[in-house]
Amino acid sequence: MRRSAGLLLFRRADGGLQVLLGHLGGPFFARRDAGAWTLPKGEYGPGESAWAAARREFREELGLPPPDGAAVALGEVRQAGGKIVTAWAVEADLDPATIDPGTFRMEWPPRSGRFADFPELDRVAWFGLERAREVIVTAQAAFLDRLAEHSA
Repeated sequence: MRRSAGLLLFRRADGGLQVLLGHLGGPFFARRDAGAWTLPKGEYGPGESAWAAARREFREELGLPPPDGAAVALGEVRQAGGKIVTAWAVEADLDPATIDPGTFRMEWPPRSGRFADFPELDRVAWFGLERAREVIVTAQAAFLDRLAEHSA
């Protein structure tokens, strides 16, 4: 079973809570908005803790060190493909213009024999919780609900 872990940054603004999400990079998501945004996360194996993986993946996907604030455990969700995602929320502010995303390499177009590098996350933005629910990967919406409950 594949497992991922990530950090969901949040901040308090005049309109309520906001969360930092990244738009999935690569050609498959280029023209999608709904269901194409995620918390910065990545896979890990049996030799690494979920917490360590969440912090490592934050650095790899955003090119910035993870914030040091208190972490709120948001539990796990199972995404449509079967992957289990574990998340923590951390209150912090981050300027999306400062990210330096990691990349991945894939054959594109398929079966062309040509390979290209694509950003893990092609853009990052702050969203209010209602708008975040409209764009986040469906299963990850549970993390938004759990954050809202914790912050009530």
